[in-house]
Amino acid sequence: MASSRDSASAASTMFRDLPGRVAGGEVVAPEQVKAALDAIKAGAMEEIPAIAFLTGLYIQGRILSDPVELEAELRNRAPAGGVRDNDATTAAGPGGNVPAAAAMTPEFREILDWTLAGRALDATMAQVAFDQIMDGRVPTGGLAAFLTALHMRGETVTELEAAVRAMRARMVAVPGMPPGAIDVCGTGGDGLGTLNVSTAVAFVLAALGAPVVKHGNRALSSRSGATDVLLELDVPLPVDHGHIGAMVAEHKLAFLAATNHHPAMRHVGAVRRALGFRTIFNLLGPLCNPAGVARQMVGVFSPDWLGPMVRTLQATGSARVWAICGDCGAGRYIDELTLAGPNHATILEDGQVMSLIVDAGQAGFEPAPISAIAGGAPAHNAAALRALAQGARGAYRDTVLLNAAVALHVAGRGDSIIRGGAIDYAALRANAGLAADALDKGAVAAVLEAVRNFRADMPNRVTG
Repeated sequence: MASSRDSASAASTMFRDLPGRVAGGEVVAPEQVKAALDAIKAGAMEEIPAIAFLTGLYIQGRILSDPVELEAELRNRAPAGGVRDNDATTAAGPGGNVPAAAAMTPEFREILDWTLAGRALDATMAQVAFDQIMDGRVPTGGLAAFLTALHMRGETVTELEAAVRAMRARMVAVPGMPPGAIDVCGTGGDGLGTLNVSTAVAFVLAALGAPVVKHGNRALSSRSGATDVLLELDVPLPVDHGHIGAMVAEHKLAFLAATNHHPAMRHVGAVRRALGFRTIFNLLGPLCNPAGVARQMVGVFSPDWLGPMVRTLQATGSARVWAICGDCGAGRYIDELTLAGPNHATILEDGQVMSLIVDAGQAGFEPAPISAIAGGAPAHNAAALRALAQGARGAYRDTVLLNAAVALHVAGRGDSIIRGGAIDYAALRANAGLAADALDKGAVAAVLEAVRNFRADMPNRVTG
C-alpha cells in the first residue's frame, strides 16, 4: 500500500513543470488548476513553485488573491515573509508554531504589487527592489512571485540596469587581468539542454594564445552549467587573485565560478533552482564579469535582448562585444551560434553598434539540428568535451569551431571578420581553420591537461 509520502512525491512529480508552463503564458485546463490547488493544500507542491504557479494564474486574471498570501492560506499558515501589516510573529508548520520568515519590507510589498499589476518599474523602484534582493531582505515567497511576474511581463532595460548596478556593487572583483582578456559566456535559460559550447571555446581560444577569463555558474535552469562541467573535469576554480593571475599568465585561461565572486547571489540561488525557468538573473552573469574584461562574446537566449545587452556593456566600458543568438527553428533560440539556422548578432565595434546575421553555411559548415548537440548530466557533457579535445568529429566540433571563429575576432586574434559592415566569410573560414588546427594538433588537449594539473595541491573551491 502506497504511503502518503509516496503519494505526495507522485503529485509533486506530476506538477513539476506546471509553474514553468503557466509562467510561459500557457492557459492550463480548469481541472488541472483545481488538481494543482488541491496539491498545494496537501503540501505536495513546494512553496516556491506553488507561488510561481499562483502568480501565473493571478497575472492571467484567473484568480484575484495575492499569490503569496493565497499560497499560505491554502496551507493554513501565515504567509512566508509576513502578512501585509507585518505583525505576524509565528507561523504554523508541520511541528507546530515556528518563527515566521522575515517580513517583506513595505517598499518591496509596494514594488511587488506594482509588478503583479503588469507595470514596469521606474529606475528608483527597480534599484530599491534589487538592492533589497541582493542584501537578502526579500523573503523567498515574495522573490518567487516577483521573478515570475517579471518573467511573464518581460523585463525592461531599466530593471536590468538596476540589477547590474546592485550585483556589481556587491561582487568580489578580480583586478590585474590582461587588458585584452575576453569572456565567452552565455545567459543560459534557452531550455535546450545542449553540450557546453562556450566552455569548449574558452579552451580553444587559450590554445591559440588569447587570454580568457571566463565567468560561469552551476546549472540553474538547465542540466549542466559551465561550473558543473569544470568540476567534473577537475579544472581548478581558484578564488584568490594570485592564483587566478598565475593561471592566466601560465595558461592564458582562468575560470571564475560566479558563486565565488558574487556572494550576494546566495540570496537568490535556491529560488532560481526551485523555479526552474529563466529569470532576469540569467541576463546578469555576462554583464558582471568580476575581472572587468572589455571584450566579450555573449550568448543570449532571445534576439530581443541582443541590443540591450550590448548597450549595457557599452555603457559600462566594454570595447568590443558580440551578443549572439542562434535561431533553431520552431520559435526556439539558443545562446550560441548554431548550425541549425540563421544566427542573430548585435555587435559593438569601434564605438558603433550594429546588427548582423551570421550564416553557418557560408562559413563552410553543414547544417545540423539542435538535437545533434543535445547534452545531459555534467559527466556526459564533460566526456563530450574531452572527446572534442582529443579530435572527435561531428556537430559539436563544428558548433565550437563556428563560435571560436567569431570569438577570435572579438579577442583581436586571427583575421578580422568584418568588412564594410558585413561578415567577411573568407576571414571567418580562416579563423575556423585556426581553431580546427588547435584541436587537431593537440593544443586544446594540452591546455585542458595543463589547467587540470595547475597547482594540484590546490583543491577546487566553489562556494554558495
